[in-house]
Amino acid sequence: MSYSARFRCTAGCPGRYDLDEVIYACPECGELLEVEHDVDALRDRSAASWMRLFDERWMTTRWPHGSGVWGKKEWVAPQLRDENIVSMAEGGTNLFWAERYGATLGLTDLWLKLCGNSHTGSFKDLGMTVLVSVVKQMVADGAPIRAIACASTGDTSAALSAYCASAGIRAVVLLPKGKVTTAQLVQPLANGALVCALDTDFDGCMAHVQRLTKEPGVYLANSMNSLRLEGQKTIAIEICQQFEWRAPDWVIIPGGNLGNVSALGAGFDLLMELGLLSQRPRICVAQAARANPLYRAYTQGFERFESITAEATEASAIRIGNPISVRRAIRTLERYDGVVEQASESELAEAAAAADRTGTFVCPHTGVALAALAKLVARGEVQRHQKVVVISTASGLKFADFKVRYHEGRIEGVKSQHPNQPVELPSDYAEVRRAVLGSLDRDPG
Repeated sequence: MSYSARFRCTAGCPGRYDLDEVIYACPECGELLEVEHDVDALRDRSAASWMRLFDERWMTTRWPHGSGVWGKKEWVAPQLRDENIVSMAEGGTNLFWAERYGATLGLTDLWLKLCGNSHTGSFKDLGMTVLVSVVKQMVADGAPIRAIACASTGDTSAALSAYCASAGIRAVVLLPKGKVTTAQLVQPLANGALVCALDTDFDGCMAHVQRLTKEPGVYLANSMNSLRLEGQKTIAIEICQQFEWRAPDWVIIPGGNLGNVSALGAGFDLLMELGLLSQRPRICVAQAARANPLYRAYTQGFERFESITAEATEASAIRIGNPISVRRAIRTLERYDGVVEQASESELAEAAAAADRTGTFVCPHTGVALAALAKLVARGEVQRHQKVVVISTASGLKFADFKVRYHEGRIEGVKSQHPNQPVELPSDYAEVRRAVLGSLDRDPG
């Protein structure tokens, strides 16, 4: 059986468009597109057969199936020729059983999906491998694409630049000046991207890149391009695979531009359609209180959505006031009995620090999700026995400055509850002994 996928309008307009067509929105109504798979063709395999196939490919060295994305190629981009796949073994990230941290919340079955354990340190690799691979095939087939461009708060630019460098395609990055970490800035620079630091916020960068990609030969890499979401949806599939093809009760995910939310839903939807799951999880989108347009809409029953000017937040990657995928995200939340919660700067910082004390090293955006989870537990929406997965979107190493400032008590408005700093001592064993044993006596653990 030949498998296929095409773009279609999320609002239901009748047109269908090839994945190698340069198109980002419906020409009829202007709504965003999504990728539609020929599900009838995919039913040529039973649910059990798909499970066996994906399990056989899991973390293999056989190209390209060792990737967490391309091990599920038939469900992602089936028409893509293998020689055009640009992969860095993305996906396949571990589920961390957060036993000790879960116990502090009264949970027995809490897991962190550590998407930051990927090539460039975030879940954005999952989508970028698909987008850049499709563009590589387009170029091979004669499309006049000269560069791929994105607006970014840091992680998207890192992923785009790395995959473009591997593919031999020029990357163009628009960043908000002074609003990304040094680690995030240096990644696209090191990969040879053209990096433009603009005196605006992410939403301003997004407006510019949308205009830029209307120029001949410049292709759009932001999540309004549904190719990105096809890779990101494999997070949902991986989670279920790692739980022996069972879904958790809850998934908590940080939300900024909100493409990740609809991607998560798309992954669970396909699992349901093909019979690999019989029950949907609930989804919680967690937003920083200083960048919370979806939360505000949720508190009004999604009757209307209004963009905002996002304020400065330690969760810089989700500092977005006008999310491009908001309608897709709302539809996903409605299908998945979803909720939206927010976290203050103090709440996200303390949640991240408390989790770190139990062995993690989470990014501030994961701190937002953990703080939201604590609120759901406190009001009884998440039950003690339920299986909960928190999506940890990026490596904490990208946000080392956030960690340092927390432990030094230098985050404005945050009174650090778990500070820890080096004890400076002379090279004298008596002083070392006194410091170590004194600490053990005061806090035996």
